[in-house]
Amino acid sequence: MYSHEPPDYVCPFCRYLTTGLADLPMEELFRDGEVFVKLNPKQWTNNRGGLLVIPVDHHENVYDLPPELGTPIQRAVRTAAIALKDAFGCDGVSTRQHNEPAGNQDVWHYHVHVFPRWSGDALYQSAGDFADAAEIHDLAERLRAVWPS
Repeated sequence: MYSHEPPDYVCPFCRYLTTGLADLPMEELFRDGEVFVKLNPKQWTNNRGGLLVIPVDHHENVYDLPPELGTPIQRAVRTAAIALKDAFGCDGVSTRQHNEPAGNQDVWHYHVHVFPRWSGDALYQSAGDFADAAEIHDLAERLRAVWPS
């Protein structure tokens, strides 16, 4: 309906789910039949530990997302938020979800960002950059230590 995904697009999330291959550091924290949660390889200077909550099935954006995925996605967002609080002692948590180029979407597979927040961290005035594999792994290990089984 409102698609901007190029016809020859190779979705990095679907590629990982089907082949286990990833172009960027991949640290998965949770997966069931509907959603998975992973560390975002792009990290913000004052907000290390950002996560992505992603439906397993490919849906480009919120317009394409089946309503029945709302509950599993929100459940995973809540679990991710609590894990960020427990692992990093952050002051709060923010979520973001982008649709279409004008909405700042740059991966054509629906996903929700979950950021740890600290007072005065200036998240929305900063830009992220790709972290190295060692940092992503260390952040993931801290989160795994508190992630519910």
